[in-house]
Amino acid sequence: MSTDQPSPVSPIFQIDVSADATNPASADYDPDRVMIALLQQMVASQEREIRLLEEIHQQLGAQQRQQAADLKNWKERNPDLAQWCRYAAEALSRVQIEFLENLTQEIQENEEHLMDGEFMFHEFVDRFGPRLAHLNGMLHVLGQLAAAPETGESGSQ
Repeated sequence: MSTDQPSPVSPIFQIDVSADATNPASADYDPDRVMIALLQQMVASQEREIRLLEEIHQQLGAQQRQQAADLKNWKERNPDLAQWCRYAAEALSRVQIEFLENLTQEIQENEEHLMDGEFMFHEFVDRFGPRLAHLNGMLHVLGQLAAAPETGESGSQ
């Protein structure tokens, strides 16, 4: 035997690519049954996904209901403080409006410097960013605590 010729290798797998219908392997293949099986798997997978989404929805809904009940109880136990929070939120809202007016005026006056110079932009962000973030956080908390208690009906505030 010559070393130039590769030795014959017996194939591990035999794949018949002919369209011969007499082949027993191709006789078992029914494209409709395969499609039905795939569709059934997809439906089962979607049903599991829907069940998981429903569980997540129930969990989130329960958390929100608990938070709303806790907030309502707090407001009922602290009606004066809830009213003070409302006044504070209204006052801080006016402060926020003035702050935003100053911020937008600063942008209009220094637009070119903010766009051209990175130093000026960082100075602007350092000057206004933290105060804006903290002011918004305080308004959010005060707004939550100051909101009128919910009634069984969709009442007005």
